[in-house]
Amino acid sequence: MNYIYIGNIVNTHGIKGEVRMISDFKYKDKVFKKGFTVYVGRQREALVLNSYRVHKNYDMVTFEGIDNINDVIAYKGDKVYINRDDIEIDGYFDEDYLGLSVYENDRNIGTVAYLLKSKKYDLLVVDQNGKKHMIPNIPEFIKAIDLEQKRIDIYEMKGLIDED
Repeated sequence: MNYIYIGNIVNTHGIKGEVRMISDFKYKDKVFKKGFTVYVGRQREALVLNSYRVHKNYDMVTFEGIDNINDVIAYKGDKVYINRDDIEIDGYFDEDYLGLSVYENDRNIGTVAYLLKSKKYDLLVVDQNGKKHMIPNIPEFIKAIDLEQKRIDIYEMKGLIDED
């Protein structure tokens, strides 16, 4: 299976087996629904979602067959994953960008080391021999993404890539 991290279980809520998750996963509408299978913890235990709701900044979920706080308390602090093959999306998962080479006019400027998240858009942090460049992950900056060639082409913009 190809696991994708979607969030953390941070606590329990109430006594009926509900847990609080913190997730900044982009495609919550495709994942957080009744009957969807998630994988919890280091052992990637398969659990089927029974309910979902939002409470403050938390994603509140219950799992099928679990209706007691004593049965979910062991999941506190665990990471939650999905199987990549279980959902179809228009676009890319954050994990797709990692390790891709970034080119500006066929000049390699480095590889994507990680993504920084913000409310408006994500930033691709590109490592060029220890030097970091931040490129907004929006169409005005990204010309093309080719996962098969492991390549991202960006538009040339003065000041985007430091020449020092």
